[in-house]
Amino acid sequence: MSLIPASMAFAIPTRAKTLNVLETLVIGTAGGALFLVANLPGGLISGAMIAVCIAAIAGRPLVVTPILTQTVLVLLGISLGSLVSRQLLQHMGAYPLTIGLLALATFCSTFGSSLYLQRVHGWDRTSAFLAGSPGALSQITMLAIERGADVSAIAVVQTMRVIILTAALPMLLALTGIAPSSPPAAATAIASPLELAELIAASVAVALLLRLIKFPASWMFGAMIGSSVLHGTGAIEGGLPPWVRAIALVGIGALIGSRFARMRPKTLLSHVNAAVGSFAIAVAISAVFVAVIALTTHVRFADIIVAFAPGAMDAMLALALTLHIDPIFVGAHHLSRFVFVTIATPGIIHLFGRPQEDVDD
Repeated sequence: MSLIPASMAFAIPTRAKTLNVLETLVIGTAGGALFLVANLPGGLISGAMIAVCIAAIAGRPLVVTPILTQTVLVLLGISLGSLVSRQLLQHMGAYPLTIGLLALATFCSTFGSSLYLQRVHGWDRTSAFLAGSPGALSQITMLAIERGADVSAIAVVQTMRVIILTAALPMLLALTGIAPSSPPAAATAIASPLELAELIAASVAVALLLRLIKFPASWMFGAMIGSSVLHGTGAIEGGLPPWVRAIALVGIGALIGSRFARMRPKTLLSHVNAAVGSFAIAVAISAVFVAVIALTTHVRFADIIVAFAPGAMDAMLALALTLHIDPIFVGAHHLSRFVFVTIATPGIIHLFGRPQEDVDD
């Protein structure tokens, strides 16, 4: 699920919106710093997300502007690409099998979650299927409006899934000792000023190219591809300074948390049980496929968990960065799921959702 709308236009924010953005960043930075000082796993992104989420639910008009979002995504993509090495690229042979299983896992978890929402919470089929679909939120929202589904309920379920995963996954991996304890050497080195200029130029150029062809999550993936090529070929060894990576992580966390600024507390509370229950079903089904892959391949367990986690692409790749997970493996799988959901969901809704005449009535 991408957190970013399919089309984003550059616009000069008003004074009020500028103050809202500054408030969002201050709250996110404070939350991230608090979690970091407490030495909590994934502290920057989780702390920023939870702090902004709480403030947004409390009624603060928090927002992250499109241009700031795009900047954060480019920085995140560059940072992810700096983790790439020749060794990581050699592991790509296992991808066809795991991506195929991911497609099957997505299909099963969508049906399992939707069945739960229908049987336990009395949702109509269309709303249940759209809420259970783990990804492509912009496309899901447009399809929900077109089919007359419950948009607010779907938004709560989808957003709660991302919030829970982003907050809980780092803690789970750390407590179980699954996550790698230290980053690759390439990720700790800082590129020279000239290399940084080359890195940024290449990353932005690829991002703009992907945007022209309407590639999903073009800012993040374009920057990641540009950075990956330079680092994978050995043209550049270092990456962005740590404080820049920290800004990207806080920015992603603030972006996720700010989504609750558009939700009324009453609407949120009325769908919390549905969100938690459907999330549990989706995770349980995904866990079966994770176990199969862990037992039959040599892929690291932590990489499989983050790649199969039914959360937003942006958030899961940010976690890959902060938890030192293989960004190529995670990125390939979340992009594949995004494409699969985008292509398959309209057909699933047509076959299994409410008949169109019921919606029109």
